[in-house]
Amino acid sequence: MGKGKSLLLGFVVGGVVSASATLLSAPKSGEQLRHQAKSSSTRFKHTLENLKGEGKELTDQIARTSKEGATLLKDLSADVKTSIESWRNTIEPHQRNIQKHLKEIEKSLKELEDKAKEE
Repeated sequence: MGKGKSLLLGFVVGGVVSASATLLSAPKSGEQLRHQAKSSSTRFKHTLENLKGEGKELTDQIARTSKEGATLLKDLSADVKTSIESWRNTIEPHQRNIQKHLKEIEKSLKELEDKAKEE
């Protein structure tokens, strides 16, 4: 929220400096100058109110989006976990069979090596 306050302070300081520069450099009468200053002040006030409202809307939207994102990530994480567990359960029996066949192949290769050495 510090950046928002800095932005607001920047607008206020900019408005004051702008109004001061206008007052010092304007070749208008006092009445015209007061009217212009009042008009500028009113426009500036409306602009600040609009910015404040848009900032609030943006903050609310960011909060909603953040909550939705957290929920989606939680759901995605649960889905991935379920998929991995399902895959693991599907693969495990095949993995055991492959290991069994590999041991049989190793045994057969050892027997062949032993026979080859005997001959």
